[in-house]
Amino acid sequence: MVAEIAPLFIPGGMGPPELAIILVIAVLLFGANKIPKLARSTGEAMGEFQKGREKVETELEEMREGGTVSETDSDDEEFVDTEPVTTDEETAGETGTETETETN
Repeated sequence: MVAEIAPLFIPGGMGPPELAIILVIAVLLFGANKIPKLARSTGEAMGEFQKGREKVETELEEMREGGTVSETDSDDEEFVDTEPVTTDEETAGETGTETETETN
């Protein structure tokens, strides 16, 4: 059996000059500081999607084998909130208003 080797550059496809132009446009649109953040969040989203897909595939495989799928699997991880935690002072500083604290 002969293994096929995919060409590195597909004729008529995108080559290095086109990719460089796309990279320059991305830097102009988003700025050099935001591109790593966008790449990181995209990678995290892809990882979460992969985990979900694998979980569904294992559940389907268990169903095909005749096993039952329980609602509370022991390997389920608890939800972790990835939003940054802000305090009242930080939100007040962003809006330009001061917060008052009540003392009794």
